[in-house]
Amino acid sequence: MKEKLQGKSRILVAPLDWGLGHATRCIPIIRELLTQGCDVWLAGEGAQQQLLKAEFPELSFLQLPGYKIRYAKTARGLIWKMIQQGPKMRRAILYEHLWLKKMIARHHFDAVISDNRYGLYHSEVPCIFITHQLTIKSSAGKWAEKILQKRNYKYISRFGECWVPDKEGENNLAGELSHPAIKPAVPVHYIDLLSRFEKKDLAQKKNHLLIILSGPEPQRGMLEEKIIKDISHYNGTATIVRGLPGFASMIPSTNMIKFYNHLPAAELNIEMQEAEYIISRSGYSTVMDLVALQKKSILIPTPGQTEQEYLGIYLMKKGIAVSISQKDFSLQKALAHAAEYNYQIPVMATGKVLKETIEQFLHQSCPAALG
Repeated sequence: MKEKLQGKSRILVAPLDWGLGHATRCIPIIRELLTQGCDVWLAGEGAQQQLLKAEFPELSFLQLPGYKIRYAKTARGLIWKMIQQGPKMRRAILYEHLWLKKMIARHHFDAVISDNRYGLYHSEVPCIFITHQLTIKSSAGKWAEKILQKRNYKYISRFGECWVPDKEGENNLAGELSHPAIKPAVPVHYIDLLSRFEKKDLAQKKNHLLIILSGPEPQRGMLEEKIIKDISHYNGTATIVRGLPGFASMIPSTNMIKFYNHLPAAELNIEMQEAEYIISRSGYSTVMDLVALQKKSILIPTPGQTEQEYLGIYLMKKGIAVSISQKDFSLQKALAHAAEYNYQIPVMATGKVLKETIEQFLHQSCPAALG
């Protein structure tokens, strides 16, 4: 067991394994905890572990199995697929709760920050739950959303606080997802946007695309096949990031089209700013990065994932991004649409509210560790 450092709060941070977005948006939180002198430990497995270990190789990492949710090949099949996987999710939540009890007893954590992992709560240690989905959208309608929200809030109420990565009030990025009429019973703090990227003074390359693939299979691979077919006819240059950290490359690059399985944050930061357009899923973590960097984007929601479909429509209405369904996506038509679209991307600051929230949390919850 690693000896505890005197005067340092030992904080465990663990993101959900539902795509890479939960892990990427934890990066600014981890950085701020380190800036404020915390002894940060991480937990997870697979692609999330690969990504976080690449960004923070010096930090201790604990193995924690993920929920391992898989999507269906069709939007219609996703609902049944999720129902089928319900018992597996509940077992995973119970497992991680029991796991956390053991880890706290062994490593003496002063606090836990869980990004959408429902089982990481503890009766004696302060635990934070991070989510932008206080409202969970359902294709079955409002009655189903009410049931899902009640279940969601039941889990969230087991935590000490809930942190929402969005702006409070009308000038927000997630709409009804993060601003429901009724909020959970625990204290809710809006911590502004979370982005691991910093806007730099870099020149944009004309006709250069950045395509970021992400999310659970098989939909990630299905979109990749569609993109590769279309990109072969593109006259400009493109960088394609496959969203597969730790995987051996399968697709050779050319002078015009470059493929990467994964790029560290610093390199992806540069790629995003040099691109004329960014094509990606409408995952919320990616959307926060796009707004932080003020980038024009074309979003392709994961079929059947109601949160991404809602965000695509919401952001398009606000002038923030073009959104096109995967079924209707054509690179040529999408770029033509984007060229005519009136982008009105708002300027939203990041960092200050997060810093203040973490300062307050450490002062109130870990005074002994801070001395």
